[in-house]
Amino acid sequence: MKTRLPILFIMITLVIDSMGIGLIMPVMPDLIRQLRHTDLASAAMWGGVLATSFAVMQFLFSPTIGNLSDRFGRRRVLLVSLFFMSLDYLVMAVAGSIWILLAGRIVAGITAATQSTATAFMADISTPKDKAKNFGLVSAAFGIGFVLGPLIGGVLSTFGPRAPFYAAAALAAANFAFGYFILPETVTDAIRRPFEWRRANPLGAFKHIARLPGLKPLLTVHLLYSIAFFVYPAVWAYFTRERFGWDGLMVGYSLAAFGISIAIVQGLLIRHIIARLGEERTLFLGLAINLLSFLGIALIPYGWVVLALTPVTALGAISGPALLAIMSRSAADNQQGELQGLLGSVGSIGTILSPILMTQTFSYFISTRAPFYLPGAPFILSMGLIAVCIGIYLSSSHMKTAEQTLP
Repeated sequence: MKTRLPILFIMITLVIDSMGIGLIMPVMPDLIRQLRHTDLASAAMWGGVLATSFAVMQFLFSPTIGNLSDRFGRRRVLLVSLFFMSLDYLVMAVAGSIWILLAGRIVAGITAATQSTATAFMADISTPKDKAKNFGLVSAAFGIGFVLGPLIGGVLSTFGPRAPFYAAAALAAANFAFGYFILPETVTDAIRRPFEWRRANPLGAFKHIARLPGLKPLLTVHLLYSIAFFVYPAVWAYFTRERFGWDGLMVGYSLAAFGISIAIVQGLLIRHIIARLGEERTLFLGLAINLLSFLGIALIPYGWVVLALTPVTALGAISGPALLAIMSRSAADNQQGELQGLLGSVGSIGTILSPILMTQTFSYFISTRAPFYLPGAPFILSMGLIAVCIGIYLSSSHMKTAEQTLP
């Protein structure tokens, strides 16, 4: 029981962290229009700014908060983050201007950057044989949050655009109280170390890119793929309202269905597909599915058809694990840790760039400034990025083959 309750607290914390974007996504178009008294095109532009600010703060502060927990302890850092998260959601719930909402999203990104601390806590309390199992729980918690966030946000949107913020504040406060009474401190004087800014640098991994020259094309593919695939959370709430007239509840249901489909693909199907096709063919199959899915979403005029095709579009998620497997195989054994840190940083940059890029594209192509009306323009852009990914990978593969055949 002493171990189970802290693990339950950690999982709830990670679920709340991963719900940070999805929970409020269904209501953001209505809330921004309410605050700015503007149209959907302008609301989408501001939505991109808000999403990017959240992602930037998570990227910058995740290593900082992890290092702070090494100095001051996991319990203190996690509880302080939850306390200010609860207050921050309350502030956003009553925000009377877009600037207060922006400040709230910045603070939310910082307080939700506790994955490293939560994972470190799991490592502290796990025996060697239990570490893999407990780290699997960390991944599961994030998956649950990605599904529950838009689902709960969509249901709560029926009570108004501010209801999800109140619910998030209450959930964070309840978990703070739970953790206050049951969470032990796992950082002892034997493992405590001083805080050093140089070790909390989120860009540190990029200093060593030159050591992985053979992976540069694959890292470029990984970045472009991350930008392209993030189009779903970046513009879905705005696109489906403009294109199909969906409300917040329908947006939430559709995103939850997509999240469940992704979980099935990456949790169950991917191992069988790779075993049958191999990593390279799986990567190309996934990229091809993404390319066609983006084209279909951009052009199909019926929302029910797009919704029915959710399992097919989710199947494109096989590209990510296949690409990671290829890169892992290409790196030396003593570079695997360096590679994973670098991939995390590259993926974070993708989640920073995609919201602002996709929402700006959407806003322009539904405005009177555009040469033609095309609300699906962000998905056309994503399709183009996937095509570039295919070209880069084919080029790098051909270059590698040519080098291997030289005498």
